[in-house]
Amino acid sequence: MVNYRFLGNSGLKVSEITYGNWVTHASQVENDAAIKTVHRALDLGISTFDTADAYANTAAEVVLGEALKGQRRESIEIFTKVYWPTGPKGPNDTGLSRKHILESINGSLQRLDTDYVELYQAHRYDYETPLEETMQAFADVVRQGKALYIGVSEWTAEQLREGAALAKELKFQLISNQPQYSALWRVIEDKVVPASEELGISQIVWSPMAQGVLSGKYLPGQPVPDGSRATDQKGGDKFIQRFMNDDVLAAVQKLKPVAEQAGLTMPQLAIAWVLQNPNVAAALVGASRPEQLDDSVKASGVTLDADTMAAIDAALSPVAVTDAEETYTVSPKTRVV
Repeated sequence: MVNYRFLGNSGLKVSEITYGNWVTHASQVENDAAIKTVHRALDLGISTFDTADAYANTAAEVVLGEALKGQRRESIEIFTKVYWPTGPKGPNDTGLSRKHILESINGSLQRLDTDYVELYQAHRYDYETPLEETMQAFADVVRQGKALYIGVSEWTAEQLREGAALAKELKFQLISNQPQYSALWRVIEDKVVPASEELGISQIVWSPMAQGVLSGKYLPGQPVPDGSRATDQKGGDKFIQRFMNDDVLAAVQKLKPVAEQAGLTMPQLAIAWVLQNPNVAAALVGASRPEQLDDSVKASGVTLDADTMAAIDAALSPVAVTDAEETYTVSPKTRVV
């Protein structure tokens, strides 16, 4: 079963293994299989589910809502997001304007078939909307009871500080950030994590297995496995490319004996590694089949000793990306349409 952690400086607990449905629901996975996987997550003690309006252009929220139908609402936590283009992708169907936020939360709630979400997240930073407008809209969403808390995704340390200050003025809580984080992608450690610790903000990290590379299934000099993320032309192949070189893949293979010594599979080792960071509240995992979750949840509650952590660093430090400047490149400078 899964352990639980507080999300930021709040009283909300979330399952430290959180189910995310990016690139699976309404995309890679048929709806029946997606629903069975969500039900397996619930059976394993995963109570927290993360989605976004932009996933499969709103269809992923519909699938998640259908999968959670009939569950005791108070026993689960639902997260969704707003920013990327949705619907017909007109000029106001994107960004963090007041118009888009207030319209988007209503659409998300309808698709998820719920009156509220636990966490509503800014999927990126919107450079074209005044931050005051964005945070006021989020404050109104909270006051209307449509979201209990507010979070963000891939914000820089400075953006987190500015957002948290406005949230405090407006008397609501900014409690989370959702960045990419793994033993191969460590760019949040230098600035984002210290700022978050100072502000009472937790990380909900995506891609803890580096798009599956840390599973060890991609071998240097070998063709990629059929049906893997690297072959997914609906988006998955683009995100994995930065890790698909022989130097990285060879370094990852050095983790096999480390995982075996720790009594873990390589995916479990990767997930357990991110959960060793005390500022991480949850690791987002996806699954295309229910049995994949059986493996992932075994990373919950695992403590990696100092020798294991050192061995991981020794294997991956030559190829891991640690430059904090990468955190400034994620949010588009202009809205995507």
